Amino acid sequence: MVNALEGIKILDLSLLFPGPFGTRYLADFGADIIRVEYRKKQDMARIPPPMAGDKSQKKRQSYFHHILNRNKRTISINLTTPEGVEIFKKLAKEADVIVEQFRPGVVDKLGIGYEEIKKINPRIVYCSITGYGQNGPYRDKAGHDLNYTGFAGLASLHRTREMEPVLPGIQIADMFGGGLHAIIGILIALIAREKTGKGQYIDISMMDGCVSFLPYILQAYLTDSVKINVKNTTLTGGLPAYQIFKCKDGKYITIGAIEPKFYQELCVALKKEGLFDKDSMEQSYEVFKNVFLQKTRDEWFEILQKIDTCVAPMNEIWEVEEDPQVKARNMIIEVDTIHGKMKQIGFPIKLSETPANFRFGAPLPDEHTDEILKGLGFSDEELKELKKVKKAI
Repeated sequence: MVNALEGIKILDLSLLFPGPFGTRYLADFGADIIRVEYRKKQDMARIPPPMAGDKSQKKRQSYFHHILNRNKRTISINLTTPEGVEIFKKLAKEADVIVEQFRPGVVDKLGIGYEEIKKINPRIVYCSITGYGQNGPYRDKAGHDLNYTGFAGLASLHRTREMEPVLPGIQIADMFGGGLHAIIGILIALIAREKTGKGQYIDISMMDGCVSFLPYILQAYLTDSVKINVKNTTLTGGLPAYQIFKCKDGKYITIGAIEPKFYQELCVALKKEGLFDKDSMEQSYEVFKNVFLQKTRDEWFEILQKIDTCVAPMNEIWEVEEDPQVKARNMIIEVDTIHGKMKQIGFPIKLSETPANFRFGAPLPDEHTDEILKGLGFSDEELKELKKVKKAI
């Protein structure tokens, strides 16, 4: 099988979630991702339970690490020592991409920032992922996903019908504002390099990403300067037929009948044709709410999936694996890891000629250090010396 990104070497200094989430996509399509860690300071993604493997096994690792870092190799380098920096630079000289996720200025202090690496490798694509970017008044602030969505206004859209803000349940800024935007930037820069022969620096701010996710509501405000009542927008509960309704069994069903034709089909199926006109639509939420309480979620889905409207059950997490569409699309796969067979989330991007594939499981700490350093020309004796002083690896 031909791997789309085979031959692309990426040094990944990022930890925990945003960077690893993004680079996993590149790894799944064949890029050689080398995670740069240090044995004395493990990535926290290796820690959260549940742990993969039987309890009797040594070196069990978190499920989180397994899904974020499959198809990647790892090397232990102490970047606080001159010896470690020298090893990193040797790797960087042969790399196509570097991804880092430190606060602004840290890589420069270590001596491995973009300007330094560009001197030895002008073709390097260097991507920095931070909460707020490399400039601006928030540049050096600490933060997590919720903070970035809060500043961006995105968090204000997640509310109950009583307008109380609620947590979104997933890391929107980390995954999409950080990880996926970084990957888009990297792929654009690699294509640009084919035209210019030069690499470039990529500045990814997770807050920037969250601001860019608001073309519907923020852009509306920018257009006419009217402060929008969040409660009344289509996507935040303002449309009766774009809602989540509780059913008889306590489960929920999602209705997305935004367009008139889908709305009319829904009303006919519910025997509520009187709700066609606009004035009735304004009052129809309570009607729909009471109607959906008359049958179970699965009974309603069985009825409504036979007509041309937008409907789906609100699956609980433990129901997703058995969903027939998830099965048909191979979105849950079984793979071989050092801990035995494991189910993992599959590949959402389907390419016809160069598909993503599972090549090997997430690495143990320090697993590929010797292999990678030997590839740089280090002898067995030199490796022994490096390990003996514990300054570099």
